[in-house]
Amino acid sequence: MTNQQIRIKNMPLFSQTITDFWQMQFLNGEVLYSDEVFTVVINPDLEEDSRVMVLETIGGRVMAVITPAVADKLGLYQRQDLSEEIFREKLKEAGVTLHGADYLFYFSEAEKNVLLQENLEGDLRRLTKQDDAVFSEFESSASEQDLDDAYVELDHWAVFGSFEENRLVSAASMYPWENAKIADLGVLTLTSFRGKGHAHRVVRSICKYTCKQGYEPQYRCQLDNQASTLLAKSAGLTLFGKWDVISPDSTD
Repeated sequence: MTNQQIRIKNMPLFSQTITDFWQMQFLNGEVLYSDEVFTVVINPDLEEDSRVMVLETIGGRVMAVITPAVADKLGLYQRQDLSEEIFREKLKEAGVTLHGADYLFYFSEAEKNVLLQENLEGDLRRLTKQDDAVFSEFESSASEQDLDDAYVELDHWAVFGSFEENRLVSAASMYPWENAKIADLGVLTLTSFRGKGHAHRVVRSICKYTCKQGYEPQYRCQLDNQASTLLAKSAGLTLFGKWDVISPDSTD
């Protein structure tokens, strides 16, 4: 089976930009193995920090892409009985560890059309460099862990905030991702203001702006982050799949 014959199936919900991006990431190279469920591709052009990647789509397909050096280390050449289970066991035996999967959420084409027609309510606006003092106060009210996890920065490509009584209480920022027409999202709401809809509104606000700029909003979160997963769904995003990459601490 050639890479032209392999496609990310069951993805009519999402734009061509999204499906094309992930097909380019995982199907650009020599197909080592492929069946209806599992595919392994060897790509010599992968960056060092992405020399092993795995994508499991909601359609049930699992795709892995690796460098020739990793394939050699795992002893995968000419192997005809591959499966996801065997592949992961080979990674483990070779001391190759993965970072831990992220959920990937995007707007379906239908939900994106709804978003673009929406008039968002609340004290919401785009933030600029002139909001440095406001944003600094916001950061000082958040924990270091929350700041690290959210990765919301005032100097990102787009930044939006939600206010309560003239105080910035929730912020989201986006930046273009992997040189694609995709913008990755981070969002943070101050602890005492959670559960009031601020994050929901600020996510939809920044995503509407992003769509109008010709980008596809991307929402990522760890599988065990239930609050973030619920926010993605409540904001109208749809699960695309689970994406994992080699850990920086891998011993290979």
